[in-house]
Amino acid sequence: MTVTVKVLIPAKIAEAAQTTQYTANGVTTIIDKFTATNYSTSAATLSVNLVTVSGSAGDANLITKTKTLQPAEVYTFPELVGQVLAPSGFISTLAGTATSINIRASGREVS
Repeated sequence: MTVTVKVLIPAKIAEAAQTTQYTANGVTTIIDKFTATNYSTSAATLSVNLVTVSGSAGDANLITKTKTLQPAEVYTFPELVGQVLAPSGFISTLAGTATSINIRASGREVS
């Protein structure tokens, strides 16, 4: 068994459309940190789904729904820390606006 510590989602702006941000390709993945920062001057929201293989983002796999981040707020999503993605599972996000929230995630891939 090999464990690789890595950035799962490099820092980026979250899209205002449901978007796959990371897929566990051929590995099991443990999420260690997921951070979102609202860099705008208005409140903004972010939803996060953890989706199983052959699934699609929806209410059944919604972990955080429309988490409101105030201007300049940073949130570390404790509800995602320690979650496990089986091979081909993925992280999907949906921001309320396209130009307000930066996201980044790190974790471990086990193969």
